[in-house]
Amino acid sequence: MATEALALSGINALYGDSHVLHDVSFTLNAGRVLALLGRNGAGKTTCMSAIIGFVPPRDGEIRLFGEPIARRVPEAIARRGVGLVPQGRRIFPTLSVRENLIVARRPARDSANVWSLERVFDLFPLLRQRAQQFAGSLSGGEQQMLAISRALMVNPRVLLLDEPSEGLAPLIVAEVGRTIAMLKREGLSIVLVEQNLKLALDLADDVVLLNTGRVVFTGGIDALRSDDALIAQHLGVF
Repeated sequence: MATEALALSGINALYGDSHVLHDVSFTLNAGRVLALLGRNGAGKTTCMSAIIGFVPPRDGEIRLFGEPIARRVPEAIARRGVGLVPQGRRIFPTLSVRENLIVARRPARDSANVWSLERVFDLFPLLRQRAQQFAGSLSGGEQQMLAISRALMVNPRVLLLDEPSEGLAPLIVAEVGRTIAMLKREGLSIVLVEQNLKLALDLADDVVLLNTGRVVFTGGIDALRSDDALIAQHLGVF
């Protein structure tokens, strides 16, 4: 029986008076990549924000390996093993690369696949070369490498990736894809929000489609691949 890494049940979330997520439920099984897809404004980033605690849900439950985490503060959720690579990267521009990584460092909950400064520098050797450089002076691709590395320094059991390929050159997108594939092989459980459908289809095991804050499809990636009408209706591409 598969282990549930992350489970959302009946999540409703609001920005002020605007009801953004409507009874959202889905499950990420351990060691798998779940693509959370939908058009702009479908509620994908709000869903990620609800998981990490930026937008506490009005009601519903979120469980991390069986432990309730809904409505905890983001720091507490990170300590329990959720890492976030946010949309737009949001690195600390006036801190050095090394300082960006150290500020995120959390102890691992087990001894397998522990992430350290040396290990993220091995993953992205360019960051080792830039270790003392202000993060704000990095290129967009380098900043994304830093954002991924910073999330890994949390030593996450679940990694949330919000539009990791956004605004990147094709060569960097390919490198980001290889990195996600490597993390998947190591058994990390990943939720991937991604507008690049090819990248999402190449990496994901399972998919959840959102439309105006509601789940309209859940299933294996092969079921989505074979349904052009579903893709066209909810993603606007063929």
